[in-house]
Amino acid sequence: MTDNVQTNVSNSDTLFTRGYTHYVLGVLVTVYVFNFIDRQILAILAPSIKAELLLSDTQIGALSGVAFGIFYATLGIPIARLADRYSRVNVIAISLSIWSLMTALSGLAANFWQLLAARIGVGIGEAGGSPPSHSLLADYFAPSKRATALGIYALGIPIGILFGNLAGGWVDEIFGWRYAFFVVGIPGILLAILLRFTVREPPRGHTETTKQTLEQVPFSVVVKTMWQKKSFRHMSLGAATQAFVGYGAIAWMPMFLVRSHDMSSGEVGTALGLIIGIFGGLGTFLGGYLADRFGTKNVKWYMLIPALGFLITVPFGFVVFYTHNLMVALACYCLPAFLINLYTGPTFGMTQGLAPLAMRAAAAALLLFIINIIGLVFGPTTVGLLSDWFQSAWQFNNTESLRFALLACNMIYIISFINYYFASRHLEKDLAACD
Repeated sequence: MTDNVQTNVSNSDTLFTRGYTHYVLGVLVTVYVFNFIDRQILAILAPSIKAELLLSDTQIGALSGVAFGIFYATLGIPIARLADRYSRVNVIAISLSIWSLMTALSGLAANFWQLLAARIGVGIGEAGGSPPSHSLLADYFAPSKRATALGIYALGIPIGILFGNLAGGWVDEIFGWRYAFFVVGIPGILLAILLRFTVREPPRGHTETTKQTLEQVPFSVVVKTMWQKKSFRHMSLGAATQAFVGYGAIAWMPMFLVRSHDMSSGEVGTALGLIIGIFGGLGTFLGGYLADRFGTKNVKWYMLIPALGFLITVPFGFVVFYTHNLMVALACYCLPAFLINLYTGPTFGMTQGLAPLAMRAAAAALLLFIINIIGLVFGPTTVGLLSDWFQSAWQFNNTESLRFALLACNMIYIISFINYYFASRHLEKDLAACD
């Protein structure tokens, strides 16, 4: 990697055509799609893996949560520091190669510990994906278009879940779970080569109208700078509690549908893939678009749009997990899949807007650290622990224990709503202090 710290370039010095900036966005969205395919595929394969390797719900939860999440969350910070100093394109390409290789190797696991090691490798690789991508997009898109761009980038989440569920479910049903890891892992290495040789590193601060220092600062200063902004504090905690429920549901929804509604892995993959891919994708895009549209008139809407989404989600989530009617459950799941994804564009866009230029990748890493420590590490793991606890302490069968574990976690969305509401009250003042 070569040193790439550069001075600010004014907006009049346009280096990239509109078509090229859209190409870069498309490549980064594709990278993010592979990020979530490789992350999500374990969930759709979990019933088959559990049966063959004789795993408990707690072990399945650990593979999705602790094993992946701790390394993904903690290593994102030092990797982001490298991205603030060196080529972000190189960081993303290397990270993509690592997580794709480790995904493919997951198909060779013969026991829990080998699969655990492979998932740790996936977490290490994926730690270098999002923070440098956020920083790149902030230099390719002006502040007035940034939430929309990051909202489009975040479409990688529902699209990745769509393809992860579809590919994983049907490959598992026809060929077995091991082949599914091979099918989704190997193409990522080819994508890393394409990224490395076709995406250019932009000057840092290229889209800004004011000049800021690009000298790298200690991460402790990044934490202090961002955490003293009340809007960022509430926004990050709101996003983290959302992730706690969201990652828990994503990890366990396939298992829930298999146990409670006797669906096959292929049927689950098709149903969840289409629901999350279509409705989750709409929510992800519209969250950024609507925030930019209404936020230009009143900046509070950047936080109020996600807040309202979380509040409305709670009763529909209750119906999804409580009803014994499959069609009702799937129909009601469409609305939460849409609403909970409204937060992505506004949250990531405002993080870049609140952060000084030299801290952007690190600020994104800090946000992702908070989200993933609370959400990714503890969300799936907590659902598994609660399910096993309901079985042992309350004598529930494994179907009802998982149902009530997911119902309990669904109520956490109320905390997400409260935090985004309070973030809306402080956002305008915090943004003004950055000018």
